[in-house]
Order: sequence, then structure tokens, then C-alpha cells
Amino acid sequence: MISIKQLSYAVAVEKTLHFKHAAELSHISQSALSTALNELEKQLGLQIFERDNKKVLITPLGRQVLTHAHSILEQVNNLEQLADSQRCPLSFPISVGIIPTICPYLLPRILPLLNQRYPNAQLNIVEEQSQVLLDQVRSGEIDTAILALPYPCDGLLTMEFWQEDFYWVTLKEQRLAHRKEITSGELNHCNLMLLKEGHCLKEHALEVCRLPQQIANQGVGATSLNTLIEMALGKLGTTLVPQMALEQLIGRHRGLSAVHLNEPGPHRRIAFVLRPNSTRMPSIEALISLGREALVQSEDANPGKN
Repeated sequence: MISIKQLSYAVAVEKTLHFKHAAELSHISQSALSTALNELEKQLGLQIFERDNKKVLITPLGRQVLTHAHSILEQVNNLEQLADSQRCPLSFPISVGIIPTICPYLLPRILPLLNQRYPNAQLNIVEEQSQVLLDQVRSGEIDTAILALPYPCDGLLTMEFWQEDFYWVTLKEQRLAHRKEITSGELNHCNLMLLKEGHCLKEHALEVCRLPQQIANQGVGATSLNTLIEMALGKLGTTLVPQMALEQLIGRHRGLSAVHLNEPGPHRRIAFVLRPNSTRMPSIEALISLGREALVQSEDANPGKN
């Protein structure tokens, strides 16, 4: 079988028109190069070079062989570059699913770092609920997803990179608004509003707080934390917000107060979810590192519990 090495040796002789110089260029002995080319000509059943003690000539058929050899070597080089770029993080577009209670609060932190470290990176962002994203990861429709744990991710690999607690958000005029901590028992009397069914943040809040079933069945219809904040501002009730979202949600609302939920934490864990045999591991690991760094920087700028 014709080998890539044989073709590269032939191209080296074409370039130098000298077997000794071609051998030096190929970092092998002259005898090894001659043996390889003799075997190549034997396999092809034609002569590529005419050679004597003084000169090397390329035969007419040999020129056609060398044209093909250049094309083959170029394609092999392209394949090697493709493999190298795959090993280099974020060299190819990557699709990332993110749940709604993380997406608008993580992206503004991570994207500036991404643009700085990997200016050519291409992220395709899909914002959906947890179960939809898990199905898309399993089917290969997206490469990875960022979810809040605990959540059943059977058959998939989870790579945790952040932990955080919940904060009770209420109007400052409320009786408990100026406390530093609040317990789940006290929330029973605070007209607590949570996201509608299907959002894992609601399940996490119910689990952490051990809230009664009437809260679980209380549907306010909100599908975003922004809506819950507006409802709290409108004196319709209070809500729970993850630490990651605090600054963005209530930073501009001076009439709101955030009180740490004094229950064993972390109240939720943030993780990348991917297929165990994913070929995008270097890129996902790079995103994990960026995500952790971005959240640490944000935490340093806005100190809080974590």
C-alpha cells in the first residue's frame, strides 16, 4: 500500500532534484529514501524519476504522479489542522443550552471574558427549560447545557462549577425586610410567589425551604424572575431569587430588600451537562473555567454569601 511517507519523499526529490539533499530534507538516510521510492515505483508500476550519478529527471508520468501526491499531502495536512483545531478550545462553533434562571445573569458576566480570551469563538445559545435542554443534549442537537442541580440527568455527565444560595426579596417597608437572615418557617407568612410549574428553580426553592403543598400548587403564572420582581414591586407578594441574579434584578430598585435564606446550602449548584463521550470536552472545559472566573469576579465586586 502506498504510504504518505513515500509520497512526501517523492515530493522532496522533486523539490531538490537530488537524492542526498532530499534525504537530508526528509531527515532519513539516502539509502532509506531510495528504497522507499523504489518500492513506490514498484507499487505504481511506473517510473517517477530517471536518475544517474549526475542528475535526477522527472518522467512525464512521474509529473502526473507528483501532481496527485501534492494534492494528497495537502488534504492530509488539512485533516491534521482540523484535528489540531479540534483540540484547541473553542476553535469550532459550540451550541450551549442555558435555563432561563441562569442565562440572563451568567451571559453578561462570561461573554466579556470569552471575547477577550477567545475572540474567534462562536457560541450558539439556546434558552429553554431543563428537560428540553437535556433531551437536546442526549439527541446531539446541542453540545452542552448549563443547568441548576439537583436535577435528574441520567446517562449524562455533570460538571459542577458554581454554588449559590437563595435570597428573599421583598419591599423594604415589609416587617422582616431589614433582617440579615430569614428562615423557611418565616416564609410561610410572607405571601411567597414562585415561578410556574416546569421551572426547576421552583422545585429547588420548595425543597430547600420545605414549604407546604399549598405553595407548590400556588400558580402565579410567572415564567421569569423579572416578572416576579415586578409583582413584588406592585405589592402582590414576595419571592426568592438566586444570588447570581440579585444585582441585575434588584440593583436598580431602591425600594426592594434582599435577605439571605438561612437554610442549609448551597441551595442550588450550577453545572454543565454533556454526553459522556462528547468530543467537545476541551471547549466545554474552557467555558467552565471562564464561567467560574466570571462569577468569582462578580462576587468580589458584589460581596455576598456563597
